[in-house]
Amino acid sequence: MLKVYKYRVYPTSEQAILLAKSFGCVRWFYNFALNLTSETYSSTGKGLSRNDIINLLPSLKKEYEWLTEPPSQCLQQVALDLSSAFLNFFEKRAKYPNFKKKGQKQSIRFPQGIKLDGDCLTLPKLGKVYCKVSHLPSGKLKSVTVSLTSSAEYYAACLYDDGKDIPASSTDGKAVGIDMGITHYAITSDGTKHGNPKYYRKYETRLAYKQKLLTRKQKGSNNRKKARIKVAKVHNKITRCREDFLHKLSRKLVDENQVIVVENLAVKNMVRNHKLAKSISDAGWGQFCTMLKYKAEWEGKTYIEVDRFFPSSKTCSNCLHQVDNLSLDIRSWQCPKCQTLHDRDLNAARNIRDEGLRLLAGGHLATASGQRVRPSKGTAFRGNVG
Repeated sequence: MLKVYKYRVYPTSEQAILLAKSFGCVRWFYNFALNLTSETYSSTGKGLSRNDIINLLPSLKKEYEWLTEPPSQCLQQVALDLSSAFLNFFEKRAKYPNFKKKGQKQSIRFPQGIKLDGDCLTLPKLGKVYCKVSHLPSGKLKSVTVSLTSSAEYYAACLYDDGKDIPASSTDGKAVGIDMGITHYAITSDGTKHGNPKYYRKYETRLAYKQKLLTRKQKGSNNRKKARIKVAKVHNKITRCREDFLHKLSRKLVDENQVIVVENLAVKNMVRNHKLAKSISDAGWGQFCTMLKYKAEWEGKTYIEVDRFFPSSKTCSNCLHQVDNLSLDIRSWQCPKCQTLHDRDLNAARNIRDEGLRLLAGGHLATASGQRVRPSKGTAFRGNVG
């Protein structure tokens, strides 16, 4: 299996200068190749292949001598990145590739001549760079991606191959349904409610103060650059806190359950609600589901997503009766058919679990947890979120 381990690195001033030159050369070559590919496609109807982009390097290095300063492998990786970007665009997984900018996150990748030994990360032309290693992984080091964040911090993402195969997924064990929320971050079908830390709200006042100081600085001045880094550090703090929470919660759920069922949420559409957009973006539901998915795959467990239009909140988990309307301000309701009093979120989590088990069984008439999970004939599901 391939796994990535991310470490903080501390280059010397000389190494930082060489990294800055490498970032600039890679960024320039990426933009040059992207522009040339777009122009070639406009004139001929065909783009440039990966080999075509790599073959541009010898002539460009003669014309621009500064392209010889960074490791040549980093420039060759640009062709791979650009090809992947166009592949994602044509398969409708991403938008058309954009030009890289200096003010954004900078990164370069080293595929060869790399070694991680203790606290030293060896890179081509850079030599040994101090690396703060919390856990030394086992396996073969495939590549290292060094990045510079907007908060002026350097990180190294080390890709390792541990030589193990991905275990076959199994469904023998406990199944859990997870309903995502804002007041409570995750509500599981076993009755557990995990609180939402709301890190953006926690640091919102500090962020607003730093941003106000930034707006008062003269554009192009060194003081403005320093103020911009301070704003970026607050954003970086929020991101790290959120990722730490999501990693711990996803690990806990994967360790305790064998089958994990969640809703396939359309977060992009949900943030159009201007009253909830900030809270939804702060929650990071998409990132959380991604963590659940790959961690379950590593452990040989099953991850299932049910359709976003499945009325999990409006369906009684006891008798499967579905109510016509259930507004968001109603947090508990009583089934008019069986008189069962439901907690809205807990009821939704149970329905998500049962629907996932039905999908897992692969049949419309399958049973889950000893019950049917589709309503009886004559009751139709509405096409809106519960």
